[in-house]
Amino acid sequence: MAASAIQKDCSSKMTKAVEFLKAELKGIRTGRAHPGLVEHIKIEVASYGSSMELRELATISVPEPVTLLVKPFDPTTLGDIEKGLQSSSLGVTPQSDGKAIRLPIPSLSGERRQQLVGEVKKMAEAQKVAIRNARRDANKAADTAEKKDKSLSEDEAKDVKDHVQKLTKKYEDEIDGIVKAKTAEIEEV
Repeated sequence: MAASAIQKDCSSKMTKAVEFLKAELKGIRTGRAHPGLVEHIKIEVASYGSSMELRELATISVPEPVTLLVKPFDPTTLGDIEKGLQSSSLGVTPQSDGKAIRLPIPSLSGERRQQLVGEVKKMAEAQKVAIRNARRDANKAADTAEKKDKSLSEDEAKDVKDHVQKLTKKYEDEIDGIVKAKTAEIEEV
């Protein structure tokens, strides 16, 4: 395998880990209303005979900083959406007016904020492990290309490993920055 292919593959895996973390963190409640909190909640729709994500069934808007407004595309799904939101792990009671559902997002207690910060750090560590695994795989590929395939010289293999280490540092720093920002957002009262 060529040096550039090893580096490109490694960078791709690391980018995916960071993107996955960003997507996961959208679902963490911060005391502020955000459509990302509910858009991926699965709703069992009896009339359709399947379960769908909320974003596929309704528009989600933020009319006030602490309220989400969910307007179904099909008014007959309102009851299913309400049941789905009540049974979700969000911990918010939906308020229906017959046409739309309001979700008041209560402020977080200090203890709950600390739990969420801990969850964010666990998620980040899992993605750092994924980044380190990508580094390990790239280093193995460089060793294989050097020793078995003889497609890379010793210096080229060393250069690949150095580049991969720099990528690892860059992506881990990016994750640290994301965690710092999300932690500040959670701890903001």
